[in-house]
Amino acid sequence: MIKIAVIGLPQSGKSSLSAALQGLAESSQQAMQFVEVHHPDELHGHTYDVVLQVVDSTRLEESLMLTPHIIDEQEKIVIAIGRYDLLLKTDHSLNIPKLEQLIGVPTCRVSVRLNYGLPNCLSVLQEVAARPASEAHPIYHLRDQADEDTYRAYVHGILTETLTHAKNDKHQTRLERIDKVLTNPWYGFPIMMAILYLVFWCTFTLGAYPQGWIESGIDSLSNWCHESLAEGWFSSLCIDGILSGVGAVLAFVPNIIILFFFISMMEDSGYMAREAYIMDSIMHKIGLHGRSFVPMLMGFGCNVPAIMAARDIQNPKDRVLTMLMVPFMSCSARLPVYMLFVGAFFPHHKALVMISLYAIGICLSVLFALMMKHTRWFKQDDDDTVNELPEFRIPRFRTTAAHIWERVADYLMKICTVIIWASVIIWALEYFPTQDLNDLEHSYLAKIGRFISPVLDPLGFDWKMSVCLLTGLPAKEAIVSTIAILYGGDISAAGFTSLSAFSFMLFVLLYFPCVATIATLHREAGRKWAWFTVFNSLALAWIMAFLVNQIGILFS
Repeated sequence: MIKIAVIGLPQSGKSSLSAALQGLAESSQQAMQFVEVHHPDELHGHTYDVVLQVVDSTRLEESLMLTPHIIDEQEKIVIAIGRYDLLLKTDHSLNIPKLEQLIGVPTCRVSVRLNYGLPNCLSVLQEVAARPASEAHPIYHLRDQADEDTYRAYVHGILTETLTHAKNDKHQTRLERIDKVLTNPWYGFPIMMAILYLVFWCTFTLGAYPQGWIESGIDSLSNWCHESLAEGWFSSLCIDGILSGVGAVLAFVPNIIILFFFISMMEDSGYMAREAYIMDSIMHKIGLHGRSFVPMLMGFGCNVPAIMAARDIQNPKDRVLTMLMVPFMSCSARLPVYMLFVGAFFPHHKALVMISLYAIGICLSVLFALMMKHTRWFKQDDDDTVNELPEFRIPRFRTTAAHIWERVADYLMKICTVIIWASVIIWALEYFPTQDLNDLEHSYLAKIGRFISPVLDPLGFDWKMSVCLLTGLPAKEAIVSTIAILYGGDISAAGFTSLSAFSFMLFVLLYFPCVATIATLHREAGRKWAWFTVFNSLALAWIMAFLVNQIGILFS
């Protein structure tokens, strides 16, 4: 059995190539096993017969920069030049025999999409695996002075002799010209902000219609229950507790679907990777790698898988710091709270206020990382940059639908578990001991709220708002159901002002998302950083809400 490690850029192409080669080897009854490896360090301590490095022909210099690091770990390697047809479309050409001679590594061309070169690649792999290891690679002479600048100069020199460039940019493909605009350091960021604004605008505008239908349906069901059930605790539980609490959260399902439709489209098309590329220079200013931005982007969906995605970051300090930055990203669980308050208090500036909340989370995460980078736990030298980008592609309906369903199913699962139980508990604390919802001031809930309200009074929050923040600890969606039960669903007439509403949303943004996030941090980064996140996020949320409230009062 020949064991082959497959490594290279981009990851999507690498995965399809290894699967295609494995299938071809099995069909031709060749004893080969292909193992995907994501970083040269993963080769250390493992025994492979040969390493297959997949090189992106449209980004040769960045891809070949990986070759010296691979040779440091494994002497027998084969280079596969992928996506060569895209290089030819731009009128560029590569002298592969001369490249093979200069770099001293057997090289072949492959294309999974065109089903080209795969049998030849298997033959080359078999040949290299069978022959003894050799130290004839010209690149071996660099080992005594192995630094990035030396490697880059060496690779640049090789490509100078082997790569023929197109004479002008008119030979670029349409997608390459689009890519050049989207990743431009000057107007790539404004384009990204404009796209995000459009996403939020569509989320509010298009989602308003089905949201209204769901709210009407919930009202009709409540009226039916009121007419059918005898007055008493059970009727109150069903109408004022479950239907009121769950219905308030359920109404935002259309907005969740629309938002994640756009997020999935950006991710599947490759634009999410462009956003990470644009943010790479910013990430380097705070001492982090551009790859740290990918888990942060995932955090806008759910913080739990985003923290787990940070496992792929090789540097342990960067990995932990990225995990600590993820809770600053405004996850989808907070979205119903924003929509409720933005729709009630900022009806003419919905998308702008939403973007400001997301931007505040990102800015504070950057400031947090800058501060942590100067501590003894995270101080280190800068890392390399992100240069690889996946190919632009048309999103597939099945993939997009799967992503949307995954998020909606998670949202509905919370409604069927956490939200229902939270609604029942809040109703019970509000209903007893007086058994009269009109006498809320003497309920158990009022006693709990008044107990914790001294801490939140300086922020402009009354005891009801304090209770809402308390119920948001297990899941932020529970805040919406609590508001529906306490205020009867009409927060615009419940004593809130635009200032207190924004302060409240800011507090929801900054204190830790949910218990599941803290549990995941405990598992991935350790108990110390999990508890640090709890206390740090609560303190930061209090300070920021206090500043906004006090400064707002001065100018009101």
